[in-house]
Amino acid sequence: MPISNYWDDVSSGASASDPKIYVVQTTARIIQRCILLATDPGDLVLDPTCGSGTTAFVAEQWGRRWITIDTSRVALALARARIMGARYPWYLLADSREGQVKEGEVTRVVPADTPTYCRIRQGFVYRRVPRIGLKSIANNAEIDTIWESYQVKLEPLRQAINAALGTDWQEWEIPRELTDAQAKTPVRPERVEGLPFSASVEEQKDGASTGSARTVEGLHAAWWQQRIARQREIDASIAAKADTEYLYDQPYEDKSRVRVAGPFTVESLSPHRVPAMDVDDSLFDELEAAEGRRQAGAAAESVDFTAMVLDNLKRSGVQQAHKADRLVFSSLKPWPGRFICAEGAVRQASEGDSDTLSDSPTRRAAILIGPEYGTVARADLTAAAREAMEAGFDLLIAASFNFDAHASEFDRMGALTVLQARINPDLHMPDLANTGAGNLFTVFGEPDIQVHDEGDGCISIEVAGIDMYKGGEIVASDADDIAVWFIDTDYNYESFFVRHAYFPGANDPYKALKTTLKAEIDADAWESLKRTRSRPFPKPKDGRVAVKVINHLGDEVMKVVGV
Repeated sequence: MPISNYWDDVSSGASASDPKIYVVQTTARIIQRCILLATDPGDLVLDPTCGSGTTAFVAEQWGRRWITIDTSRVALALARARIMGARYPWYLLADSREGQVKEGEVTRVVPADTPTYCRIRQGFVYRRVPRIGLKSIANNAEIDTIWESYQVKLEPLRQAINAALGTDWQEWEIPRELTDAQAKTPVRPERVEGLPFSASVEEQKDGASTGSARTVEGLHAAWWQQRIARQREIDASIAAKADTEYLYDQPYEDKSRVRVAGPFTVESLSPHRVPAMDVDDSLFDELEAAEGRRQAGAAAESVDFTAMVLDNLKRSGVQQAHKADRLVFSSLKPWPGRFICAEGAVRQASEGDSDTLSDSPTRRAAILIGPEYGTVARADLTAAAREAMEAGFDLLIAASFNFDAHASEFDRMGALTVLQARINPDLHMPDLANTGAGNLFTVFGEPDIQVHDEGDGCISIEVAGIDMYKGGEIVASDADDIAVWFIDTDYNYESFFVRHAYFPGANDPYKALKTTLKAEIDADAWESLKRTRSRPFPKPKDGRVAVKVINHLGDEVMKVVGV
């Protein structure tokens, strides 16, 4: 069968306006057509294969909610950057005052005055085209009214032209252009004076050549001007009275505004490796088998996650909050503990300062490695800290991809300092981890938080800085090390909702925002967000407030505060 729905107007690859940023990427026009065909504003779009994030990007542009999923951390990072850096047109909402005014203008009726709530589900104000049929024309009584109102102007002009030229032209016989002799034919004054309106038109109108009413040329030009005006008015009436077809891909746009992405979250759930049973009843890893890394028989050895982490830990050390500060290992060897798997000799070093490494004292550090696919809980840290104290360690370094909210509050047990080193997800991708770029293990200290009673059942949160481990002791830094901090004013231990956001860092981020949006930013409004003490808010019902602090390197830590 011949293909009847082939979309030959869209490119199969990325065009100049749709630059390719990912190895597999669908053109935005294809996704746009699918979304506009199948969904309405406010609907939820699911894309289980995110890739470059084209579906989320298009859904965000057209006012659809979206969820996108990918197994690749690189794809999610590209999609997040693409959505956050995009600028979208501002479409007029039907449920807005501007939309009501535009709707009245398009339909030639008085705009509605009902209350508006800017609900996206009501859709946009769309351009439309008339669906004109014989029935809509025959039932339109306004056409007769327009015709009669113009006949009193057109008929005297036609009679004057016929009298001057000695012709008997009907309305449909009057030519668009006259010969030179016909145009220069004079008209008797009484013919002009008897017209129901002035036929003397001296300026150019509607593209028709005009002349003095003392010649046929002037009468002819005036007749055609009225004839064209009548037809335009009739056409407008037919279009207004006919049924309309909405162009859902052409909403009206407010050119004076620019829109950026609405708030969204990026959540992660580490994939599980499911062992499969082979024909000889042995277990094997399906992922490794698919990649050709599986060894045959019972002698197969899986990659030791702990050994791999320790090898990278010894090579790269642990990055601290300041870019120049790093904990480096002079030695790292296995330790036969229940929670502690290695013992290391660690020193504090500063980048570019060779004397610091030799002068800083060596401390004996116990190493706790978290699960490859899981989270370290506070109970794990407590048990490991007890084991480290019994063995006489000076320091406990817990390396894991994730720590739960309670674990982030645990930083010391007696004289033992506990450092939580977050493992960069690049470690799951050997090709990235082996490049040496980036920080594979990062320690971010605990935020110094104070709760203030504002009265009337309200409180405020103040972030004084971050307590960081340096030189064998905990030192406090100021708020200049904080790029942004968020508050969830009623934390439920399940999801962190950003209710407040503040940007107290030493740099001036709103300049970059101004450049990105190519628009003026209200400096006073932005300055109100550059603070270390939050605005007052009601005390949480459950008595818990969560504070998330992010530094300039992108590292983050969360602390739960009881109120």
